[in-house]
Amino acid sequence: MKIHFSKYHGTGNDFILIDDRENKLRFSGEQVELFCDRRFGIGADGLIILRNLPGFDFEMVYYNADGNISSMCGNGGRCITAFANALGVVNGKARFSAVDGAHESIIQNTSPMVVKLKMGDVSNVEDQKEFSLLNTGSPHYVKFVDDVTAVDVVAEGRKIRNSERFKKEGVNVNFVQTQGGELIVRTYERGVEDETLSCGTGVTASALAAAYKNKTGPGKVVTNIVTMGGKLKVYFEPDGKGFKNIWLEGGATFVYKGESEV
Repeated sequence: MKIHFSKYHGTGNDFILIDDRENKLRFSGEQVELFCDRRFGIGADGLIILRNLPGFDFEMVYYNADGNISSMCGNGGRCITAFANALGVVNGKARFSAVDGAHESIIQNTSPMVVKLKMGDVSNVEDQKEFSLLNTGSPHYVKFVDDVTAVDVVAEGRKIRNSERFKKEGVNVNFVQTQGGELIVRTYERGVEDETLSCGTGVTASALAAAYKNKTGPGKVVTNIVTMGGKLKVYFEPDGKGFKNIWLEGGATFVYKGESEV
């Protein structure tokens, strides 16, 4: 059977997008892993399926590159919005369901494509001397460093992800440098088990952790983020010990269409 797909990336975080509005497709973990393999398959950080779901414009089903159903993917949420818009499923804005609940998204610009995605509220931040831990749809460990370019992200991230506390469920690990009013973020992603060029939930967690540590007061905050794959913005409002009205904004770029045998 031939599968038709589109390839998108959000600041270098790349995905295979498949239209399954007829709800006919089912893939094994091994098939997903092969699709995402950069040598023997199409190659991607993850695979996303678009399905119909009553009460929503669509449902987002996200698989990590290791073939497992994953937690929320922020860049993936922005890319599936662009994909749904290209299919004519939505027109400029969407309300869709993902593994962590309902999300809204808005296409801010079409040339180049910029998509703004509403993330879930964050009610709790574990703030330790060496790190912050919070869940932005996926669990994130955030560590602030003096020079993010000097960090061995894969080795250090893998050690933390597989440490006694986190090895069972895994955790995404972000190394963050503050520079000139911006945050430079590099992320080791569980499920990919490698550094990715960008991580939407990771940059969101990094922005919130920075605000928490700096004791940012009430009011709308905009944080500019630099990743290896490009620039993003995170908008939010501090709310007591947590954060609300959290939005992630950045590019969602179509790469190509193709077909693959299953």
